[in-house]
Amino acid sequence: MSTDSTTTGTDTTTAITLIARLKAAPGKEQAVREQALALVAPTLAEPGCLSYRPYEDPLEPGSWIVVEEWTDRGAFEAHLRSPHLAAAMAAGPELLSGPPEETVLVRAV
Repeated sequence: MSTDSTTTGTDTTTAITLIARLKAAPGKEQAVREQALALVAPTLAEPGCLSYRPYEDPLEPGSWIVVEEWTDRGAFEAHLRSPHLAAAMAAGPELLSGPPEETVLVRAV
């Protein structure tokens, strides 16, 4: 399989999907829930955001998956510099049991 920019997601014109896995630190489940939901509206308002959906595991409270879709890598990188995400990332070490696990995907077809 090729490892060109199309398969690695580094092509700046290809739509991307990001899947982030988060786990709340013990006792921080409600704070993580509030923060996850607070990110939805400002993220959806960003240029290039196609969707931003947080999901909580009903069998494992405090475990979240966030699925984001962006028109291209540039829009996603702008999101990474947004004030609302910067604030959430700054709070991460206190609220999460570890750093988020992230997977960036591009459409296969």
